[in-house]
Parts: sequence; C-alpha cells; structure tokens
Amino acid sequence: MSCERESFNKEETINQYLEIRNSKIVEAASELVDNGKAGTLSRIEEIIEFSKTMNYKNIGLAYCYGMEKQAKVLQTIFSENGLVIIPISCSVGGLKQSEINTTTCIHKVTCNPIGQAQQLNAENIDFTIIFGICLGHDILLQRNLNMDFTTLVVKDRVFHHNPLKALEIK
Repeated sequence: MSCERESFNKEETINQYLEIRNSKIVEAASELVDNGKAGTLSRIEEIIEFSKTMNYKNIGLAYCYGMEKQAKVLQTIFSENGLVIIPISCSVGGLKQSEINTTTCIHKVTCNPIGQAQQLNAENIDFTIIFGICLGHDILLQRNLNMDFTTLVVKDRVFHHNPLKALEIK
C-alpha cells in the first residue's frame, strides 16, 4: 500500500538510526524479536525486557484514574521484576473541568494530561508507559513528556480497550 511513497532521504534516515540515542533503542527492540523470539512475549513482558536492556531506573506510569485497579496490578508485576514504577494519575492536581475548558459548565475534577506530564518530568523519569489515557488527552500528554514513552493500553470504552475488535466487525 505504501511502497511507492518514498519522499524521504534514505541516507539522512539511516544516519538518524545510527545516532547513539536511536541505535540503543533499535538494538533493544531487535532483542525482543530476533532469533525466533518474535511472538513469544506479551506486550508487558516486552516492556519489562526492554526496560531492563535500556537500563531504565525510573519508569513512569501515566494512567487513567478509571483504570487505577489495573494500574496497581501492573505496578506489582513490574516491582516483582525488579523495576521501579512511579504512577501518576490523570487526575493529578485536582483541576476542575471548568478551569481548563471554557466551553463547559462541568465543575468536577477532570483529566490533567499536561499536569501529568509535568509531574512525570519533575520525577526524573527515564521512560513512561501510557495506560488508558483518553484520546486527545494522550496527545497533550505526549506533547509535554521529556522522556521516551510507549503505549501499553489505549482507551476504547466500546471494545474493552481493544480497538482492533472494531476491525473484526467490518
């Protein structure tokens, strides 16, 4: 589908891959799939192995307050594997929706993805796992993070956080 779309400079692209900050990630990611290892680890297991290979000391968990129970389970799994997780809820700071959205009349505590990113940045996080953040809020979170990050769970309220299910229906 996209083979004929190559308007990038291949030499520049290769040079970017060879930069130390990128080559470390390429090497760590390839360890997860090379030599027949592809398909043998769950995404959680991959993140654990990747984090260890990258020598991440402080791992942030940017999670949705509605998934706090699952976030605690994930934190336990990572702790059992020798990793330090610093969880930051989307409701950090207790901002009211009416404080950040001038078009609403809702005065309840709302998601605060910018504050969530600011808190993760202040904690000197090496790597952040994004866990069930709302669409739009995930964009604001990612725009404001100062570290590497990956998404473990995307929010999909209809398909129990598995958006691929929608493609099976079509």
